[in-house]
Amino acid sequence: MGRRCLVLSASMGAGHDAVAGELARRLRADGHDVLVRDVLTLLPPGAGPAVRGFYRFVVRRLPPVYEAIYALFLAPRPAPRPSRRSRRGLDVTPMAALAERKLGALVARWRPDVIVSTFHLAGQITGRMRARGALDVPCAVFVTDFAVHRAWLDPGNDLYLCVTETAARAAREGTGRPAVATGPVVPPEFHKTEGLAPEAGGRAVVLLSAGAWGVGPGLLATAGALARHGVAPVLLCGRDERLRRRAARLPGVRALGWTDDMPGTMASARVLVDNAAGQTAVQALAAGLPVVGHRPIPGHGAVGVREMAAEGLTTYAADLAGLLAAVDELARPGPARDRRRAAGSAAFRADAARLVADLAHRGGA
Repeated sequence: MGRRCLVLSASMGAGHDAVAGELARRLRADGHDVLVRDVLTLLPPGAGPAVRGFYRFVVRRLPPVYEAIYALFLAPRPAPRPSRRSRRGLDVTPMAALAERKLGALVARWRPDVIVSTFHLAGQITGRMRARGALDVPCAVFVTDFAVHRAWLDPGNDLYLCVTETAARAAREGTGRPAVATGPVVPPEFHKTEGLAPEAGGRAVVLLSAGAWGVGPGLLATAGALARHGVAPVLLCGRDERLRRRAARLPGVRALGWTDDMPGTMASARVLVDNAAGQTAVQALAAGLPVVGHRPIPGHGAVGVREMAAEGLTTYAADLAGLLAAVDELARPGPARDRRRAAGSAAFRADAARLVADLAHRGGA
């Protein structure tokens, strides 16, 4: 019997929406009715765009400010094991209270059998309401980050789905709730078994990821250094047309704007250089494309990039020399490349959508 599944995402870049979209696709394929909503639209008028605009501005223009915000409000810290009655998280996202009325109205109108959040603010809202009995619907949270910061954790939710066992353990310890390591959620088009991509003009293609917003320190300098090193860098500029125009003027560098064919783009490359441990990085894992973390964005990006490397999924290059050496090693056939491809494939453990549907069938914890 099909269930009604409400998926809460957020238009913060493209990663959270990508996960929400793939969860929705899988749930619909299994016969469930799915409604996807942007949690920012549940905030008071103007608040959602303001939150998105502020985050984008500080990450792009004032990285030290975002680093300080992350350290003060989000970074994990020792705490007693919470109970379901505890209100840990209220100091992290007080704006969650502002969205409760609209979410309650949406739930009353659409009557879902389960709610799954792919953004931490959404999980804060459902957790608050669930804990005090204002939400009589089982709630799951899919944690997209490799490093689980405090805003993800609310003991009111019934189930946490995480990208690694380390992340799942952090969720269990931080909430006292069940947490399962499913691995990332990636569309099936990315899962490949092909070997090396052909070279472009005798040079290995290396992708540089800058996310949907074209964000990251030293992107042009890194692309230029790779070109001079003898590979063919392709800078993924997202929706930043200014960055694309600037990158296109660099000798030997190809600048690519927003594309809906990331599976094909990855199939043409040998290595991905990543700075955020976000959806592009996990798509590369699925595609069998080795990933090198380098010059990450501040806060959760920097912590996530290092956590991916600590899990053995990627290589972390602390400086340019390390980046060039890693690219040389991973772009050619050999044990290092094989290990990275195998580790990436093994990261995908279970179907998160099936676990969401199971939660709906059980009616919560």
